[in-house]
Amino acid sequence: MSSNPAVSSLRVKIFADGADKTAILDFYTKPWIRGFTTNPTLMRRAGISNYEAFARDILAAIPDRPISFEVFADEFAEMDRQARLIASWADNVYIKIPVTNTRRDPSWNLVHRLSHSGIKLNVTALLTLGQVRETARALAGGAPSAISVFAGRIADTGRDPLPVMAEAVEILHETGGIELIWASPRELLNILQADQTGCDIITVTGDILKKIDLLGRDLGDLSLDTVKMFYADARQSGFQL
Repeated sequence: MSSNPAVSSLRVKIFADGADKTAILDFYTKPWIRGFTTNPTLMRRAGISNYEAFARDILAAIPDRPISFEVFADEFAEMDRQARLIASWADNVYIKIPVTNTRRDPSWNLVHRLSHSGIKLNVTALLTLGQVRETARALAGGAPSAISVFAGRIADTGRDPLPVMAEAVEILHETGGIELIWASPRELLNILQADQTGCDIITVTGDILKKIDLLGRDLGDLSLDTVKMFYADARQSGFQL
């Protein structure tokens, strides 16, 4: 774990979320990063044009921690084909399957079929407890799997995600064999909330991970650093009155 005691005491597993190869490999050097996730949006922002080449490159460099890659089809038959192909690239691959397609058709039959044929899944883009329950039923008894509930997007609507995540923890722990991912965090505090709620994993983007050493920081010291920053910036700007 990190040398920061606040990080070292966490039970929740921190996964780095992104598609920048340099950043991914840097995070791989940190033992407190327990896995990796990405998605088509992050890959597009990173300028990835060849999906398979990018994925195989990352998998060759990181053979020993779970990595989630997402299908990018909208028809379930094509999702099935892509999932089986991507899963064949390495044993540490988890396949991200969206909870529905763009027509809001649920993916539970596909999820059940893939999971029960031995493919490790990360079912993604869930926001409701109903989706959690149905996905858990589809995954029950299958391969090791995870469910990503987008707590940050719940919060974006003005709703408190904590009760939702707490109940999702209970649903999945009753089912067994399924890990709950707190997805789309918006701030460092969410890591502590995920830990306290009992989530198994939180996926965290690089901009938030850069703040990890602030966990548990003395607020008086942080106040002084803030004052020094304002003073230094004012001097460098050459302000005069």
